[in-house]
Amino acid sequence: MKDFNFYAPTRIVFGSSSEEQLPALIRQYGGSKVLVHYGGGSARRYGLLDKVEQMLNDAGIPFVELGGVVPNPLLSKVKEGIGLCCKEEVDFILAVGGGSVIDSAKAIAYGVPYEGDVWDFWDGKAVPSKCLPIGVMLTIPAAGSEMSSSTVITRDEGMLKRGFNSDLCRCKFAIMNPERTYTLPPYQTAAGVTDIMMHTMERYFSKYEDATLTDAISEALLRTVKDAVFEVLKNPEDYRNRAQIMWASSLAHNDLTECGTEKDFACHKLEHELSGLFGVTHGAGLASLWPSWARLMMDRHLSRFVQFAVNVMGVRNDFSDPRATALKGIEAIERFYHAIGMPTSIPELIGRSATDEEIKEMVRKCSRDGKITIGAMEVLHEEEMEQVYRAANK
Repeated sequence: MKDFNFYAPTRIVFGSSSEEQLPALIRQYGGSKVLVHYGGGSARRYGLLDKVEQMLNDAGIPFVELGGVVPNPLLSKVKEGIGLCCKEEVDFILAVGGGSVIDSAKAIAYGVPYEGDVWDFWDGKAVPSKCLPIGVMLTIPAAGSEMSSSTVITRDEGMLKRGFNSDLCRCKFAIMNPERTYTLPPYQTAAGVTDIMMHTMERYFSKYEDATLTDAISEALLRTVKDAVFEVLKNPEDYRNRAQIMWASSLAHNDLTECGTEKDFACHKLEHELSGLFGVTHGAGLASLWPSWARLMMDRHLSRFVQFAVNVMGVRNDFSDPRATALKGIEAIERFYHAIGMPTSIPELIGRSATDEEIKEMVRKCSRDGKITIGAMEVLHEEEMEQVYRAANK
């Protein structure tokens, strides 16, 4: 079991009445002028922005707004937000939305006190020393950014998608009302569940195989979400199962399921280039790649894949043929992905096969021109990255 340091400072305010606490929470964490940051029209259409504005006005908390965050949030919007915050002397950022909005808010929060180009942090040229405080009103459970140290931003030029981690950006609070997820379309719900599960699986599939309690937490989370998604796809207003998914979003990416293990995140790195190039939904991109990565890894870590097959996917253990059991686990999750409307290959994802040039471009970006490797369970060089992409491209 690997030594670990677990840090999860975000206050979670969960439930159907949680939103009423917004003004008090902003004041508690030092906010005197707020940027309300959001995505498209859904927050306005379903009345959430109107409610936020009313609460802030009633509490006498001044605010400015910036919408327009897109999936795979763009650096150009981040820089627009930095300029607005500096001009308006904003000292607190409220993200109203899901992972893309939260990541954009975090990037703005890094950029306001920084004198250089905020992309320096994602480019490895600088390390932040300050960050504005951030709060979240979560509407899309998926990315887990509300409790994570992670921020993923796409640079418009070249559509270069990069992740950056620092505890400075961990949100001060996250308000989580499962009722706000009732209107999520089925595809968005399924992609979100896939992302939640992958955040857990990227830590579960580790070369450290003696973290028994952490494994049990991960397996319970995966089983719970896997079952819950079918219920909410049948009944979008199933509060109980929407709540399970929303809470799992946070637990999957606040590092709890990494305690005693080591996160791999090779599939996430590979998917960043996929969604950066084709603009696909992140969760769907992960589903299209993971089975191919798993088949490449399976024989090197057979016992882990057998454990996953039996404890998570409900495969009967064939003790005489562990490889067959492991393979059945991969096939079972492929059936699960298809059952909830997710792809299991790149052609299913984008409607065609990626070209050789596109695969080579994704490998080039993922490896940063051959300068870095990815993964921890097994380290992937350019050759292995290409193997995964090509296997997923069939």
